[in-house]
Amino acid sequence: MLCILGTIILAPLTFFNVENPIRLLLAVPFLLFIPGYVLIFTLFPLTNSGEKISMIERIGLSVGVSIALAGLIGLGLNYTPWGIRLEPLLLTISLFNLGVGALAIYRWHKINPEDRFSKSFTISLPASENKPNAIITIILTAAIIVAGSFTIYIILTPKIGERFTEFYVLGPTGSADNYPQNLTSGQNTTLILGISNHEYRTMNYTIGIWLVNQSTSYDATNATNVTVINNMWFMDTITITLNSTTVNAEEQWKPQWQYNYTFNVTQQGRFKLTFLLFTTPQENFITNTDYKDKAESLFEHTYREIHLWITIM
Repeated sequence: MLCILGTIILAPLTFFNVENPIRLLLAVPFLLFIPGYVLIFTLFPLTNSGEKISMIERIGLSVGVSIALAGLIGLGLNYTPWGIRLEPLLLTISLFNLGVGALAIYRWHKINPEDRFSKSFTISLPASENKPNAIITIILTAAIIVAGSFTIYIILTPKIGERFTEFYVLGPTGSADNYPQNLTSGQNTTLILGISNHEYRTMNYTIGIWLVNQSTSYDATNATNVTVINNMWFMDTITITLNSTTVNAEEQWKPQWQYNYTFNVTQQGRFKLTFLLFTTPQENFITNTDYKDKAESLFEHTYREIHLWITIM
């Protein structure tokens, strides 16, 4: 009855995403004990003496069978349209627990009261003269404790996937197109900068905006293109602190932080408007000052870099 009651309590808490300590306490036995226990109880409803199976053996078999059942259920769901997701997995295991649990209770009531397996139990080691059984019992008990401890640790430890930062620039319309290319000297132009933090920790970001005048020539000796930065003017800096967010492929993508950045350029020519993203503090630069001597160091220590080519007339 306790196994069925635990399933009934846990299912709605999980379906409706209720944050409650009871949900966490029930989750471990729900997955790693109850399925196997109700099945073992169905197969062996008699007393210990009637079926030659001790309580410690019931517990050990329950854990092992539960792990096997969870794997088989997951494998079966993988070939269904629902896939291996929380809701189908929870529903399937709940139906198994309730269905097999009801069958176990039915079989238990069909047996004479004197032969029924007692729900109260005392775990004791075998007699000292039966040392092999004592050793096996100790090993089995230790294995159950270790397996349960690792399971609880895995559940309580946050699942960390790939760490990364989304850094992007959008056109004035908010899409990845219609970027400004030909501008007039001194013309105000707006772009949209965006960042999403998926680093599993709070991040302090610094965006440095630079206007780069570079030229590329072909080195016939080494058969490579050589790029030389002639000028690198500092334009602006933006600092932002963002908490980490999770990636959910099943939900529609939403921006975490976006900023409308308006700029104008008075120099004439073709330039690379460069946005450098740093995760470490940066020195204070002076606007419209050429820092071409620091270009190599800046590009070397940047975390992310995006740029647009613009022509100023």
